[in-house]
This record gives sequence, C-alpha cells and structure tokens, in this order.
Amino acid sequence: MKRRDFIRSSAPFAMLPIALNGMPIKTLGNPSIMNALQGAFVDTDHVLVLIQLNGGNDGLNTVIPVDQYSNLSKVRSQVMIPQTKVLILDDVQGTGLHPAMSGMRDLFNEEKLGIIQGVGYPDPNFSHFRSTDIWMTGSDSDETLTSGWVGRYLSQEWPNFPDGFPNAAMPDPLALQVGSVVAPVCQGISANMGMAISDPTTYYQLLSGEYPDAPNTKAGYELEYIRRVAHQSNEYGQAVKAAAEKGSNKSDKYPDANQNRLADQLKIVAQLISGGLKTRVYVVSLGGFDTHASQVDTTGGNETGSHANLLGQVSEAITAFQDDLELLGLDDRVLGMTFSEFGRRISANFSYGTDHGTAAPMFVFGKHAKGGITGSNPQIGSDVTVGDNLEMQYDFRQVYSTILEDWFCLPKNDVQTVMLDDFDRLSILNDACSVTSAQRERQRRSGNAWVMNYPNPFTHSTTIKFASEGDHVIVELLDVQGRYIRTLADGVYPSGEHTVRLDASDLTAGTYYCMYQRGNFQQTKALLKVR
Repeated sequence: MKRRDFIRSSAPFAMLPIALNGMPIKTLGNPSIMNALQGAFVDTDHVLVLIQLNGGNDGLNTVIPVDQYSNLSKVRSQVMIPQTKVLILDDVQGTGLHPAMSGMRDLFNEEKLGIIQGVGYPDPNFSHFRSTDIWMTGSDSDETLTSGWVGRYLSQEWPNFPDGFPNAAMPDPLALQVGSVVAPVCQGISANMGMAISDPTTYYQLLSGEYPDAPNTKAGYELEYIRRVAHQSNEYGQAVKAAAEKGSNKSDKYPDANQNRLADQLKIVAQLISGGLKTRVYVVSLGGFDTHASQVDTTGGNETGSHANLLGQVSEAITAFQDDLELLGLDDRVLGMTFSEFGRRISANFSYGTDHGTAAPMFVFGKHAKGGITGSNPQIGSDVTVGDNLEMQYDFRQVYSTILEDWFCLPKNDVQTVMLDDFDRLSILNDACSVTSAQRERQRRSGNAWVMNYPNPFTHSTTIKFASEGDHVIVELLDVQGRYIRTLADGVYPSGEHTVRLDASDLTAGTYYCMYQRGNFQQTKALLKVR
C-alpha cells in the first residue's frame, strides 16, 4: 500500500484514542495555527430523514397506474392489485396507492406527501450492491465514488471536520443512522460524517448504561471495560443520551415495540429531534423488498402477502412519525424521503413475484413537501416482454439536488460541487429557505481549519493556504473518485501559514479535492472549477 493511501485510510482513527463506527469520539487538542472562529451555532434548523427500502421496491404495486390496467393484466395478473382494492387519491385520476397504505393516502390527501414518478438513473445496474452504491454516492452508473452525497454535503457545510469536533458550535453528530454501521451515504471525503446506533435495543442500553451480563471470562472482563470506557468517554453518545432524556414522543399511532422495525427507528428519531439534537441527517431502513417469490398471498388475495406487509409497515411508520412531529411542534423542521436501489420488472415471474427492474416512485413527506404527483403514470404497451422495464422520468440526483437547494438552502454552485454535476431542480418542496451567508460562514468556521482555498469556485487558478507546526506537510490534488492528480506541497514547512498557487488551466470543469496530510492527520477541501 502506498504511503498516501495508508494515511487516508488510517488517519481518522490514528489521530483519536477512541472511534465508534468511524466517528471520532475524543479529539486531540486544538492547533495553535489557523484556529477557527467559534461563533454561536446558527443553522437552517432543517432536518432530513432518509428512509431506505432495501431490496428494490415494486413501484407498480405501490403507486398503481390504474389507467394502465388493461395492459398490466396481460403481464402481471399473478401479482396485480385488484382495481376495487386500490386506494383512491383526492383530485387524482387514474392513480392510486396499495391498499395497505391508508395512512400515506391520508397524508397525500392532506398535502403532506408528494409522489415522484419514474425515478432512476441512466444505464441502470441490476445488482443490489452496485445500485445501492450508486444511490448512496450519487455517481454515474459507470463510475465509482468513495464518498456519499450526504457526506459531501456535510463536508461542504462543516469542512474542518473532524478536527475540533465535537465543539461548542456543533456538539452533536452531523448525521446519525439507526443501523449496525454508518451507511456509505454519510461517507465524507476524508472521514465518515456520521455515527450509528446499532439498533433500538442498544440505543436504550446507551441511555441507561445497562447491558446484558458479560461472560465470566477474560474476554468478558475486557468487554465490560470497553463498554464502560465507551459509555463514559463517548462525547457524542452523551449528546445523544442528553437529547433522548430531554426528548419525548406524543403520538399514540406508533405500534407496540418490536412490531414494526421502521416505526421503532422513526420513534427514536422523533425523540432525539424533540430533545434538541442538532443532527442534520438521519438514516433509517427497512429490508425485505427483494420480492422475487411470494410477493403476494394467492390464497388471501393479491392485496395481501409479504409486499403488502412491508408497505403497511412503511405507511404505519411514516404516519405515526409525522403525527408525532406535529404534536411535538417539529413538523416545520423535518422533511422525509424514501428511496430504494431500483424498482421491479413490468412482468411478473412464475413464482408470484417480480424481478429486478429500473425506475420506481419516491415519496417526499412533511409540512413543506409539495403535495401531488410529479410526473405521469408509466405507460405500459400491449406487447410487453419479460425483459422490458419502465422508462426513467427523473434522475434521482435531481431529487437530491432539489433537497440541497430548497431544503438545506445551498447556493447553486455548492449544490453542483456536492452533486458533481448540474441537475435540474424539481418542484417538489414549498419554499422554506431562510439561511444567510453569515450563518453558513459560522458553520464553515466550526472546528479547526488547516487548509483552504480562494477563490472558490474558480476558473483558471486558485490559491491554496495551509498551516504547519514545523513538521512534514503534504498537499495533493485529487479527482472526485479520490485519484491522485498532482502534489502541490511536500516537505517540512516552518510553523505558520503558507500558500501555493494551483494552476488548473489543464483541468476540465468540475469538482476536485485538495487533500492536506500532516503525520496521521488529514483534512480535505472541495474545489470547484467552472468554465
């Protein structure tokens, strides 16, 4: 392994005495040079909740194109929902929801839920792992990115992370996932921007500090020690615990614990938001959507079965969560979005299921979601074959770009930097932006800055400013895939600030990264070259 690759992979861990799922727990002391200003934390106060439907959700049985029933009945009669069972939407002709989704039907009718039809990406990939990676990172189908779109957004807003975090300005995790590991969606350029709660059970163990008894062995003693140290020294864990103790849930629509895993996760999210946690993005998930077989219960009717149970859980969980937010007075601050790695084929298979497909609908919900349907029903021809798929109407990165600009209030140039390209916005949100440049500047100064550049964006050249404490410093230019382009600085520099000019006249327009390395520490800045 090359030295620079070793540093990149090990730096976030080597600089910290303890890490949890890639998230720094206790940082080293503040550097004396280029110490960032610590203004009071002010942000947009907006929260995004991402709901991942793992496995590839069947969009045609979720948002049902009733006006296409004649041709659908020829190719998916084995799984098609009876027309009399479809939930009718107010002021909508020819489109309905699965009968298990009554709660989300009500949210739609109350203009708190929007549907985006036919979301996918060009040249789709039918592998669960690869397509999930594409959705998480926001990449083209033929490129591999090492950072997630949420991670790049958080890196853009808190560019000094992880050095000097947590701090008085931002004491809480930037992103939080209820799951065993932090998803790639939260991976930043030089560090993962989130932390994970492995599951609702360990979440409540964290709050109480009570764990199952460790075995009476040497390994058990070590386990108890690790638990004690993690519980006592985890600054982010303490922030989560404080928010949970302060927070509450008010909705009576949540099912009993362990009856609906997605509802359990969203209940935790609502509790933490109500407790004042400043976390910007939450990620939750529900699996089981890979319905190759037994998607429907043929004995009870096509409106029942495994897919119906899954959609019922999604609807129940989102409905309870939205009700909770409203009762807590938080609905003005929270936006939710569902996504899945792909849809299913138009034709059913011979196992009463459906195979991997392409485009599928997405849901956006909350007070600021623009109600109604974006796009049109998929058109089903009369000569559909088993290999045919639905046409894409919208690129999923259009949805992401819209959320960044209209919900998180990023300027257009910054959205382009995060998304690595310019994607057309969609009219899916009501105007809710109020953040000022001064507020964003305070966010960007949070933590300790070791490298920066000006101007940014730039056309032909930009100046890189970096700091040294009299030791060996390396500054490199990377492309969006993390590949080395050139070295800008490499040597032992006197203590203080230094500058180097980057001549980018030979580079194409787009996003690049300036990687600063000092010993086992690294920090990265995004650079945007425009035409």
